[in-house]
Amino acid sequence: MDGEVKLLTLVIPVEDDKRVLLGLKKRGFGEGYYNGFGGKVEPGESVSEAAARELEEESELRSPKLDKRGVLTFHYDDKPKPLEIHVFRVSEYEGVPAETEEMRPEWFAFDEIPFQKMWADDALWYPLFLSGKTFEGEFYFENTHDLKRHELRETTT
Repeated sequence: MDGEVKLLTLVIPVEDDKRVLLGLKKRGFGEGYYNGFGGKVEPGESVSEAAARELEEESELRSPKLDKRGVLTFHYDDKPKPLEIHVFRVSEYEGVPAETEEMRPEWFAFDEIPFQKMWADDALWYPLFLSGKTFEGEFYFENTHDLKRHELRETTT
């Protein structure tokens, strides 16, 4: 599968099973949207290593324990490769969330997550994530932002 997809990570810090830390993307792909913290896996780096690195780069948080919860694949009609995103939950971390060049972090209660300012797919898979389930999904977009169809399923660990 290497070379067929662009491999990425997404890390979402959770506090007391009540709040999530999201970042407002300040530049690049997804600018103006709230999202978790993450990015591409560099050559020679494992998915977990990339997730930890991206979390620190984008929020200044460090976590000794990343809990992988899902894999989401995104197909865009205007991008050459699908994106395969490995989603991690973090409940233990060191540091204080801080604004970086790329992201402005903000805590949200589970029932106040700003889905209207997030990618269209987030409202579909976040309930599984927030309830501690594991999952896989495929999402098909037109013109980058228009979700046309999806497949989402709970998995067993």
